[in-house]
Amino acid sequence: MNQRVALVTGGTGGIGTAICQEMQKLDYQVIACYFKQGNHDLAKEWQKKQAMQGFDIDIVYADISSFNDCEKLTDLVIEKYGKIDILVNNAGVTHDATLKKMTQEQWQDVINANLNSVFNMTKTVLSNMLDNSYGRIITISSVNGRKGQFGQCNYAATKSALYGFTKSLAQEVAKKGITVNTVSPGYINTEMLASLRDDILEAIVAQIPVGRLGKPQEIARVVAFLAEEQSGFITGANFDINGGQYM
Repeated sequence: MNQRVALVTGGTGGIGTAICQEMQKLDYQVIACYFKQGNHDLAKEWQKKQAMQGFDIDIVYADISSFNDCEKLTDLVIEKYGKIDILVNNAGVTHDATLKKMTQEQWQDVINANLNSVFNMTKTVLSNMLDNSYGRIITISSVNGRKGQFGQCNYAATKSALYGFTKSLAQEVAKKGITVNTVSPGYINTEMLASLRDDILEAIVAQIPVGRLGKPQEIARVVAFLAEEQSGFITGANFDINGGQYM
């Protein structure tokens, strides 16, 4: 029971994988929550791949846009491991379109996946953290929540909203041993970006002063730092990791 327990949503994606691995290096019990349209075989393959690299990571399926699913997920993890010390809200989606062309479904899907999911997970996990007088809540936002982005009114709105959510909750639980922070990545070298055309990638890199894409591990190290007990005096803060693209 002394081992810290970390739950990472979107844990099997590019940044999520790096976060899970970095948490494991700190000897935390790590649970990766996945959705992937219910592709359980793909998640199991991911878990086996992690094991081959020496990482013992549990996997749990949940649709975190559903409050009921989040309650079930939280209960399952607490029943199995006794507590949840660290919550990393990492899951998210994009459905890009200019507002003129954006459908209500595109708007609502992104709101549900990126914003409502953070409420759902944090709300269901918080009671256990309050009972234990300890918790680390780390939410992944985005550089585009800071500066906006053409064709991403929905995505940028959700990511920007996370700052207000984080600062407000940080005040509510500051004396309860719980910290609440955001990390805002810039453009990170994940499979999603790798699928873009070369000319689009070149245009993105041209906007980044350090002259390259970020690495998932660079996000994971900051998340792991915020998850540590020694980071208890950091709360209500945001960490920009974007290569100087937004300062």
